[in-house]
Amino acid sequence: MTPAVAYKVLTAPQMAELEHAGVFRGAPVDLADGYIHLSTEAQLAETIDKHFAGQDGLHIVAVDLDALGDAVKWEPSRGGQLFPHIYADLPLDAAIAYGPLRRHPDGTIALPVAG
Repeated sequence: MTPAVAYKVLTAPQMAELEHAGVFRGAPVDLADGYIHLSTEAQLAETIDKHFAGQDGLHIVAVDLDALGDAVKWEPSRGGQLFPHIYADLPLDAAIAYGPLRRHPDGTIALPVAG
């Protein structure tokens, strides 16, 4: 069964775009590929370590996949794992929580919580 929540890593300017415009249209890699890349909780740390190593000012957005309906497609990517991809813009109202990227002392990702 696929998770109902996935995560998008955004830079500070991208997070500002989502908050102020109410929609995120995609990072350069998303625009090039034609969809917005997301990761499940289990995939998130590897995504951050592989694609965002050494970057500061990152944010994590928890995305309600059910709110996006048919725009979400699960497709094989890294190592054949299925990743959630959004074939649409990411509206702010599908973000159930977001916040700065933080890691616990053991190095695991601290997921954003709503409220």
